[in-house]
Amino acid sequence: MKLTGIKKNIKLAPYTTFKIGGPAKYFFISKTKKDLIKAILFAKKEKLPFFILGGGGNVLVSDRGFRGMVIKVRSQKSEVRSNKIFAETGISLGQLVQLSLKNNLSGLEWAIGIPGTLGGAIYGNAGAFGKSIGDNIKEVEVLDLKKEKTKILKNKECQFSYRETIFKKKQPNLIIFSAKLQLKKGNKSEIEEKIKEYLNYRKRTQPLNFPSAGSVFINPKGFSAGELIEKCGLKGKKIGQAQISAKHANFILNLGGAKAKDVEKLIILIKKKVKNKFEINLKEEIQYLG
Repeated sequence: MKLTGIKKNIKLAPYTTFKIGGPAKYFFISKTKKDLIKAILFAKKEKLPFFILGGGGNVLVSDRGFRGMVIKVRSQKSEVRSNKIFAETGISLGQLVQLSLKNNLSGLEWAIGIPGTLGGAIYGNAGAFGKSIGDNIKEVEVLDLKKEKTKILKNKECQFSYRETIFKKKQPNLIIFSAKLQLKKGNKSEIEEKIKEYLNYRKRTQPLNFPSAGSVFINPKGFSAGELIEKCGLKGKKIGQAQISAKHANFILNLGGAKAKDVEKLIILIKKKVKNKFEINLKEEIQYLG
């Protein structure tokens, strides 16, 4: 099987929100569902490990890079029908929020300011302010890689729970193509007001002036990961050019030229300190690549 458009040894740092990471041995941009299927089947046939990259949030790429194929998803078709949105997974959460606002649809305001795509959000059941994408998903279209067939999964079949889904458990056997989201008709000015509130809260409480991968750790049940890290006295701790944010301790920042190994050392330090002080094992929300 031939696949045109494959590039070699492409640096991944510019494609991630962390701005960290070495090269992918092979790199392919898929602009359509057909492209994506072709790329995945090509990787399978060539026995290449592959990674689907959306907005590049929630991922830490190794300094050595990735000895496989990275498929960057750019399929962004969307359509609004009544109070439902049909969208391909390359669409950004920001675009989805604006599309909802334009059509007086409420339910996605919380997603404003999250730097990621719909595909990535569904994969990890992304959320904020006590809400998550799983609350809005009606169904998801996937490719079952084992059977090499597309199928539709209903909300329940996606097994949405706090930052967990069937896609995480079975990755990479189920590849997300598109989704149907269920929203509610709302008042445009009220929706706008909610979006402003969430944005202002993010600006006030989160370090948005440096590259990061967003929240590094999942909040343990009944606790805030950021507060636990702060109580360990780790706010502002630096290793190389990576720093635990002094504004929100669940963020690790790239101050400029940070290496993945610096971030990894901070993650190990955080986990050790929190375990020693609180007997709590923190679990990463970010994915490692390479």
